[in-house]
Amino acid sequence: MANLTALRDHNTAAVLGRIRAADEISRVELALATGLTAQAISKIVQRLAAEGLIAPSGRVPSAGGKPRTLLRLVPQARWVVGAQLDRHGSTLVLVDLAGRIADATITRFDPSKATPQQTLELLAAQVEALIAKLPRELVLGVGVACPGPLDQHTGVLHQVTGLPGWDGIPLRAELAARLGLPVFLDKDTTAGVLSRPGAADRAFVYLGDGLGAGLVLGGRVQRGARTNAGEFGHQVLDLRGPRCACGNNGCLEALCRAALAEEDPARAAELLGEGVANLVRLLDLAQVVLGGDAVLADPELFRGRVSGVVRERLPDPGWQQVDITVTDAGEHVVALGAAGLVLGTLFGESDADGPDAVGLGA
Repeated sequence: MANLTALRDHNTAAVLGRIRAADEISRVELALATGLTAQAISKIVQRLAAEGLIAPSGRVPSAGGKPRTLLRLVPQARWVVGAQLDRHGSTLVLVDLAGRIADATITRFDPSKATPQQTLELLAAQVEALIAKLPRELVLGVGVACPGPLDQHTGVLHQVTGLPGWDGIPLRAELAARLGLPVFLDKDTTAGVLSRPGAADRAFVYLGDGLGAGLVLGGRVQRGARTNAGEFGHQVLDLRGPRCACGNNGCLEALCRAALAEEDPARAAELLGEGVANLVRLLDLAQVVLGGDAVLADPELFRGRVSGVVRERLPDPGWQQVDITVTDAGEHVVALGAAGLVLGTLFGESDADGPDAVGLGA
């Protein structure tokens, strides 16, 4: 049996999540949606209102009774920071409870030319600058997304491609100690797939300084046995291909990077399409969202070429239709998803999907 504190927290998160998803909702509707008693709803609503998280937003007529009070989320009652750390620097966003970006900063630097400790000090300073004008108690925490491999359970990095000095670094604990705030860690591609709501079976494919994929299957985020799922870029397509930073030859990531280095984005898009087609056929995906610096440099080229290759490779593209788009969150997509790691704990939806999921942004 779950302990009462955990159960109460779960119920509170469920109620808050419903209020957020509905924009406006009454206590009666909350009871119907959550299965909680009217008394339980009343207590939870009272507590959330006292904490400033929700507020009344008007009244509506009720059949045979007094008008019902509608409740709404107060977006600026709390704040979270989302951070992307990659091989070219960092992107940070300050996000309210509605998932809207209030402030953002992008800093270009090379983490491989600094020690992990120096990079963590810089990242902590960037977070502090972003929240400097806010009361500390209104900041829920910091979500960090970075390349893998990493262990999300322990918050430890493992042999990050291109950053050998980061192997074994307990990033989550180190950053939390510097900030005195809760810190959540996940792979950049997993954060990307969480940055927007979408189909129950979908992938976020990220081509930037690396190539990976975040996966949602059956409405659940897929992290794998060691929380390291999504190493999409290291599928070998050419045994005689160029050497990849991971040590193998002919990885999709190495092939795409070689094409981009030769200033041939069309070739990179064709190769990416082959990898996406493999992924679609393997997992029967309904939606693929593309992101990353390389894609955003020419979004229509990548969307068109990847879509074309996928249609060619599917045996019945009329039946197996796949929605292939480019992210509308631009260069903030991964950092926005990292913020969602924190918000998910508040709304009880950190790994959920569908209409009530934490889908950040509009």
